[in-house]
Amino acid sequence: MTRWRITVEYDGTGYVGWQRQDNGPSIQQSLEEAVYKFCGETVRVFGAGRTDAGVHALGQVAHFDIDRETRPDTVRDALNAHLREQLISVLAVEEASAVFNARTSARERVYLYRILNRRPQPALENARVWHVGIPLDAEAMHEAAQRLVGKHDFTSFRASMCQAKSPVKTLDALSVERSGEEIHIYARARSFLHHQVRNIVGTLERVGAGKWTGDDILAALEAKDRSAAGPTAPSDGLYLVSVGYG
Repeated sequence: MTRWRITVEYDGTGYVGWQRQDNGPSIQQSLEEAVYKFCGETVRVFGAGRTDAGVHALGQVAHFDIDRETRPDTVRDALNAHLREQLISVLAVEEASAVFNARTSARERVYLYRILNRRPQPALENARVWHVGIPLDAEAMHEAAQRLVGKHDFTSFRASMCQAKSPVKTLDALSVERSGEEIHIYARARSFLHHQVRNIVGTLERVGAGKWTGDDILAALEAKDRSAAGPTAPSDGLYLVSVGYG
């Protein structure tokens, strides 16, 4: 039996998220069905991040085990052939050790959130950005974001349905930068709480709009109460960029 590590990009629009569910198609289900069509084996595909409905990925990492002897490029091309009707693409495939686990072996996850900050609504990037029509101050957002870097109790930025055992996480980096008409927010940590990035983005948008300050961000963090922070940003603008392994 061989364990295969795959790197996947996908447009999360129209999917219920990474994890297989009964209420619609998922990325996990689509990959598992592609593996079955390739080699006739029923497998479980384990992902590094359980992205929510509508969330995209540029570098999701996953693994699965099959008995069939084959080559990495054959696995890649076969899976993509069976995924050609979907907005999912297997970018790379490599053989992994038996102890490798896409989720638990991960040491770093990087997310990007894209805000389209202009008056006209998007035509080509619809469902891939959060459109905010009022001008946002990216520098103020970045300065305020630094209050959240480090090890904290992120209860105020945690979804009510989050299943993590503890709200304490270490946010290694959080940056906000303007790129033309877009504002890009990058977050890096070993792991994140459910909706943590989207809740942070929704809160930072208030700073960019001039409604909050960095002190308000700190007060929301220290409150350890979800209602003290800002709204949850839409899933459309969120991307799992990469997963790092030690």
